[in-house]
Amino acid sequence: MDWQLAALCGLTFVIQFIGTLAYAVRIAGVRTRRIAVSFALFNILVLVSRTSNSFQGPFLAKRIELGLHNGGSSHLLADFRWLLASATLATVVGALLVPTFQRIFSRAVLHFQAHRSIPKLLLHGFAKGGLSYIRDAVTVPSTGHINQLKSRPEISPTVIGLNVAAQALVTVAVFASLYAGALNPAYRVTASTLSSVVNGVATILLFVFIDPHLSVMTDDVVEGRTSEATFRRAVVWLAGARVVGTVAAQAILVPAAALIAVIAGHI
Repeated sequence: MDWQLAALCGLTFVIQFIGTLAYAVRIAGVRTRRIAVSFALFNILVLVSRTSNSFQGPFLAKRIELGLHNGGSSHLLADFRWLLASATLATVVGALLVPTFQRIFSRAVLHFQAHRSIPKLLLHGFAKGGLSYIRDAVTVPSTGHINQLKSRPEISPTVIGLNVAAQALVTVAVFASLYAGALNPAYRVTASTLSSVVNGVATILLFVFIDPHLSVMTDDVVEGRTSEATFRRAVVWLAGARVVGTVAAQAILVPAAALIAVIAGHI
């Protein structure tokens, strides 16, 4: 692995890691009863994710262009395997750190509620007291939370399955489209733009079937109709589904790229 691929894997890790932390934000919102503020603060991390994404695309596209120009495109599949492995690793690490980050987010929400200033919040986070709290907040998931995966899910199995499919599509969309351009260089620009179509399908699954279901559960917890323990079990299942989705992306990478290459040539 060269330094450029290592940097791309790092960017992929950041993007997937921050995406996984959204589950911690929901738990923090439920515990503090400040859901809107929780997501507003999470948007700061989303900016980091989007910045990483804006760098990843051009660098990866340039790597493919150089590979095609030098006639050495055979290594590209291995590159994408490494990138997908980084996505899976980031999702696993993010899921394991959900208990830690929900504590940190909860503290951040309460601090912002008192001072109502993002700069003050950031200064507090990097001050001695903030760093000390972050250190004390570090924890690992309890065996009870992990064992919850053996029990009946508190969320519909259909929703869990759709989350696996949506996460697989989101993870593989850009990579499959760029790899399709390597398989069919004559239409590589067309193939790269088709990533938005794949992402669109995943977005429909997320926003129509998955997010509304989880949002209703969130409101039910806030209103006292569902317990926090039940909500946490649902989050554990969805986090596990996200991990499975990134693994499934490895299996669908080549078929998706081949399909996109064919579609690009017939549009």
